[in-house]
Amino acid sequence: MPSNDPYRAYNFKLDIQGVVYGHFSACSGLNFKVPSIAYREGGAGGAIRKLPGRPEYGDLTLHYGLSDSIELWEWATSAVQGRVQRRNVSVLLLDADGVTEVVRWNLHAAWVTAWNGAKLDSLANEVAIERVTLTFESLERA
Repeated sequence: MPSNDPYRAYNFKLDIQGVVYGHFSACSGLNFKVPSIAYREGGAGGAIRKLPGRPEYGDLTLHYGLSDSIELWEWATSAVQGRVQRRNVSVLLLDADGVTEVVRWNLHAAWVTAWNGAKLDSLANEVAIERVTLTFESLERA
């Protein structure tokens, strides 16, 4: 019998072009909006009509622990060098068991628009966390 309990937000992983990256501590920016366009119709008096505009997608920000893996760094710096590499990316939400995929969001034609290095503090006892921001052309839930 299916459960109506909400899914846990801490069990997720990222798939980039079929390669799973599972070392992210946070993911935000899965959103879109369809702005309204107001116009006044001739002969309709003072009524203002509204039409749907073009969809706009947010930017996806991922937080991850700094490691010796350089794949994301190379993807990010390719954009700086004028070689933007668009990739299909999926965010996979996992069930409480941490294994079973329950929801997938597919981001089409994503590319890196920002990178933020880890905060380094010799007095802290924390994991070094970097951030990368992706922009994308469309979003679907599968």
